[in-house]
Amino acid sequence: MKHILTFLILSLVFVSCKNNTNEAPEVPVETEEVKELAYASFGDKIEADNAIEAKLMADTYKDLKVGDSIPTKMIGKVDEVCQAKGCWMKIDLGNDEQVMVKFKDYGFFMPKNIAGKEVILDGKAFVSELSVEEQRHYAEDAGKSEDEIAAITEVRRTYSFEADGVLLKEE
Repeated sequence: MKHILTFLILSLVFVSCKNNTNEAPEVPVETEEVKELAYASFGDKIEADNAIEAKLMADTYKDLKVGDSIPTKMIGKVDEVCQAKGCWMKIDLGNDEQVMVKFKDYGFFMPKNIAGKEVILDGKAFVSELSVEEQRHYAEDAGKSEDEIAAITEVRRTYSFEADGVLLKEE
């Protein structure tokens, strides 16, 4: 066994040192450099392809009724993140609308300093009604003032998303 290992190592060294004369000379190519995007992954492993822009998802949300849900992948900008532990975030849908994102089974959390960054979410989109107590809890987590929290007095229809996995665009 020892001789086989030695032979294998020597073979690899010999092959790697071989001077290949059949290679064509390197010619500069005038193409735009393709920069590969890097993502930090949270939750289930997901791919970055085939995600719908958040602004387009706004139209889909308008057609949903309370209780409806659809599996989807969405890309958008983070508006807010739970400042207690990163257990939820809000994504900008445009036209002063947001989607509230929670994470499946609280299986993962997001960094608290990602407001303004781009994310890709994979999971299910749905419409729900948010109670006054729950709205106040989220406002408190977001660091809102006592007056802003006290001003919440009505149940609100909300666009929601339960994410199985999230990709955070690294810069």
